[in-house]
Amino acid sequence: MLNVVLVEPEIPQNAGNIARTCACVGARLHLVEPMGFRLTQRNLARAGCDYWDEADIVRWPCAEAFFEAHGEGELHLFTGQARRSYADAAYGGDAFLVFGRESRGLPLGVIEAHAAQCVRIPMREGLRSLNVSNAVAVAVYEALRQQGWPNLV
Repeated sequence: MLNVVLVEPEIPQNAGNIARTCACVGARLHLVEPMGFRLTQRNLARAGCDYWDEADIVRWPCAEAFFEAHGEGELHLFTGQARRSYADAAYGGDAFLVFGRESRGLPLGVIEAHAAQCVRIPMREGLRSLNVSNAVAVAVYEALRQQGWPNLV
């Protein structure tokens, strides 16, 4: 199963949009604490998370716990600091697509520890980044394209 990992997400609307993408394609969503919002029914409704119940969601107490459990797995860390394009990576069926918080991206220590697994989505120089929900969609659909669109119609 394809996995999407949000490390310390800050904006509930982005998390909701990503949960919807994961639900629609059958990917598992990993939410790594601390988050900039609480997962209450009221907050989810306000963020438009009407697909929340359809998503397979795993919560992690911290980045250390996630990387301890999956650090040896097939990780693809998305960061503007990488040189390699996301399109040059090969995505297996159990890949983890890892994204950082909206305001700062992935922590530098995480990037340094997994430098060989870092990829970037090409964009114009001088611009900071895509919205994280857009970046997730770009990455998820490239991974699924490479896998032959498993279980999708």
